[in-house]
Amino acid sequence: MLEIIQLPVLTDNYIYIIHEPNSKETAVVDPAIAQPVFDLLNNNGWRLNYILNTHHHSDHVGANLEIKNKTDCQIIGFEKDQKRIPGIDIKLKQGDEVKLGSQIAKVIETPGHTLGHIVYYFSDSDALFCGDTLFSMGCGRLFEGSAEQMWYSLQRLKSLPKQTKIYCAHEYTQANSQFALTLEPDNKQLDDRIKEVNNLRAANKATIPTSLEQELMTNPFLREDSLTLQQSIDMIGMPVIDVFRKIRQLKDSF
Repeated sequence: MLEIIQLPVLTDNYIYIIHEPNSKETAVVDPAIAQPVFDLLNNNGWRLNYILNTHHHSDHVGANLEIKNKTDCQIIGFEKDQKRIPGIDIKLKQGDEVKLGSQIAKVIETPGHTLGHIVYYFSDSDALFCGDTLFSMGCGRLFEGSAEQMWYSLQRLKSLPKQTKIYCAHEYTQANSQFALTLEPDNKQLDDRIKEVNNLRAANKATIPTSLEQELMTNPFLREDSLTLQQSIDMIGMPVIDVFRKIRQLKDSF
C-alpha cells in the first residue's frame, strides 16, 4: 500500500506525496510550490523519484523545475500536453502505466477542465489522484474542453470501484456542497455529508480524501441520471449529457 501525505498549500490547493515503503520510491503529485515538498522529504529522509502532473495549470506545475533541479527526479505528464508541462521527461497517454515500486498507476485521460488532463489510478491502494477533473461534490470548470468531454471523462471515473479514495487537488467541498443542496434538498446522504463537512472545516480539517461511493450519492455531476435531480431542474427524461451541461451552467453562475 502507498503511504500518502497531503500537503495543504496556497489558498486551497493540495499537494500529495506518495511513498512506496518496500522500494522506498517516492513521487509528488501536482507540486504548486516547492518548499513544503522539500521540508517533508527532508523530515522523512525520502528521496524523490518522480513528479506526477495531471495538467498544465501553474498551481499544479509551478514547482516542477525547482524540484527537479534539486532532486534530479523525473517529471511525468500527458504526451499531448508536453509543451505545457515544464521539464517533462516521461510522456504518457491513455492506458499507460506508472510504476512506483510495487504499486502501479493506470493513466486515464480526462479532458474537460483542460484538453490535456490525465489522472493516476493506483488500484492496489484504491487511490485516484484526479487533479481538477473530479472534486468532492463538484468537478472542474470547463476552461478548455466541452461539457461532453467532461461528462465522458467522469463516466470513466464512475466506473472505478466504489471504495476508490478521491485525492483531488483543491479544498472546495464546503462551497460545492451548498450548490449540491440547491439541486437535491431532500437527499439524506447529502445532508449527512454536509454536516460532516461543516464539522471538519470548523475544526480546520481536510474533507479530502472522499470516496467514489460517497460521491455517487452526493455529487450532482455524477448524478445526472437521478430523477429527483432532473426534476429539480425541469429536465426529466432529457439526455444525460444535456442534464450534465445544465448542471455545469448552473454551477458556473452559482
